[in-house]
Amino acid sequence: MADIPGAPPVPISHLTRAQDRLTFLYLEHCIVHRDANAITARDARGTVHIPAATVGALLLGPGTQVSQQAMVLLAESGATAVWVGEHGVRYYAHGRSLARSSRLLEAQAALVSNQRSRLRVAREMYAMRFPGEDTTGLSMQQLRGREGARVRRVYRQHAERTGVEWDRRDYDSADFAAGTPINQALSAANTSLYGVVHAVIVALGCAPGLGFVHTGHVRSFVFDIADLYKAEITIPVAFDIASREVSDIGAETRRAIRDRMKDGAFLETCVRDIKTLLTGEDEEIEYGPEAFEDADVVMLWDSNGRTVAGGTSYWEDEDEI
Repeated sequence: MADIPGAPPVPISHLTRAQDRLTFLYLEHCIVHRDANAITARDARGTVHIPAATVGALLLGPGTQVSQQAMVLLAESGATAVWVGEHGVRYYAHGRSLARSSRLLEAQAALVSNQRSRLRVAREMYAMRFPGEDTTGLSMQQLRGREGARVRRVYRQHAERTGVEWDRRDYDSADFAAGTPINQALSAANTSLYGVVHAVIVALGCAPGLGFVHTGHVRSFVFDIADLYKAEITIPVAFDIASREVSDIGAETRRAIRDRMKDGAFLETCVRDIKTLLTGEDEEIEYGPEAFEDADVVMLWDSNGRTVAGGTSYWEDEDEI
């Protein structure tokens, strides 16, 4: 038999678990191609090689040209390619998921489709954000009220800590430069966080659009999960950057967010939190090579609550048709 045309897929044994990958890498004004199992980024200064199997999200900014072979490698490696706008503050599209199992997706869909379970997960999210506060029995209106007060307090605390003048969150998504330095830094920080969280969500096979607190947007679940970490990551980093004289607030903020996530083992935390919210389990999650032994096995649903093997003929008697 003739060989299948095209580059062979990356061996499963070479893949890295979602929680062990680099958080994100932002590229702009370069040509993105492939060299063996590495993504290359080339501009006037030279070429950089990036191991595709270790990247969580590759953010492709303005001026990037990406080859078909580079996209094939990213897809086979389970790395999420995200096309973003200038400064990385606008989201356009993303690539393929690392996951092959629908287990977490089914759990997410079941929880979000029932009002009681949806409210329970929303309460758990707020409890994660505000440790020590009892969210038991609170309605969504009460949760939103507590969130507003808590977030305003966090903003004031970091404004006092850094000496940055703070009024309110105010930005124009169509005009990044029109915002104050602190609002620019917050926009860049939050977008970087959204990109990484989006990569984790799709890597685990969950639906970015099925949110528990947010709703009606294709990234509602991304915003839900990202909100868990803003008080600890993006808000303090943004105020730190805004308190300094920097030539490029967007670039400096992205680098600072990257370093903060790396130091705090962010991917592992994010994966664990999503799994806990959707399944109630907190054990280590294996989304590496060992999880893909039966990756492409497709099962058929049976009304008695079981699953049966796909790719099998269940016809026994022509009279039963």
